[in-house]
Amino acid sequence: MTHNIAILGASGYTGAELIRLIATHPDMSIAALSADRKAGMEMADVFPHLRHLALPKLVKIDEIDFAQIDLCFCALPHKTSQDVISKLPKTLKIVDLSADFRLRDAAEYEAWYGNPHTALEQQAEAVYGLTEFYRDDIKSARLVAGTGCNAATGQYALRPLIEKKLIDLDEIIIDLKTGVSGAGRSLKENLLHAELSEGAHPYGIGGTHRHLAEFDQEFSAIAGRPVKVQFTPHLLPANRGIVATIYVKGDAQAIHEAFAATYVDEPFVEVLPLGQAPSTRHIRGSNFVHLGVTGDRIEGRSIIVCALDNLTKGSSGQALQNANLMLGLEETAGLMLAPVFP
Repeated sequence: MTHNIAILGASGYTGAELIRLIATHPDMSIAALSADRKAGMEMADVFPHLRHLALPKLVKIDEIDFAQIDLCFCALPHKTSQDVISKLPKTLKIVDLSADFRLRDAAEYEAWYGNPHTALEQQAEAVYGLTEFYRDDIKSARLVAGTGCNAATGQYALRPLIEKKLIDLDEIIIDLKTGVSGAGRSLKENLLHAELSEGAHPYGIGGTHRHLAEFDQEFSAIAGRPVKVQFTPHLLPANRGIVATIYVKGDAQAIHEAFAATYVDEPFVEVLPLGQAPSTRHIRGSNFVHLGVTGDRIEGRSIIVCALDNLTKGSSGQALQNANLMLGLEETAGLMLAPVFP
């Protein structure tokens, strides 16, 4: 059986990435694509790298017949997403790629995103979309909220260690570097080539980055007490990829064994041999996570490095992995593409 899929916000990077992945999917067919300003255009004119695919023309959301859609990916901006999803059919399965349904507490959402949540009914039913840790809930969900790409990277490295009580919860530092596509496709002065190339800069310094809300929510729930990490992201002059170097107080051998046990059966998480560190060049364009740990020269401290592609495993690939579960399909379908190298 082929499932009809709609992608709302198909003219953005995550929308294009979804199309690229679904094009190889044996059980999905793209039945509708929406865009706002680009409605009426062909996808080949918006993203020439997709011109080899027979795709529907971009339309407005209200032109889509959702009675013919089995699952909808919502790749819209924050706040827009909640407004749109609240009006969609109550029986429609939805994977949302925005931040609108990631936080369970509406007050926390307002504090971090600056506006009150307007779709509280949908927020209450949303399942957090970190597939490897919410798999059973995702299978029966109607609405899944995709994680932040930075938040996913940090969680793959830290969730098993917090759960197994292997690290000091008050001494966690996440130093993260990310490619520019994570900022979206909208024109921004600081993302112009002359402003971005040949340099790197930190942002969200001092605990202002919104993905910290997900770290607070998830790590505190696992630990059963408040957990606040230090986190500083840096923007790299690269298109794709995230690499997080995480400093913890804990034994490297025990940490490596915990990773191996946690991810032994996970098709997309690769634990490197003890002492090896991953690179973004080895996960580019794929749904894979590479995870490594090395003992520090300071006794009792360890350095964890986690790498993933922000557009794939950090967003659209994760969304497709969750959609497969929601539709009862093979979890890896459409996602076993090898990384692009060099």
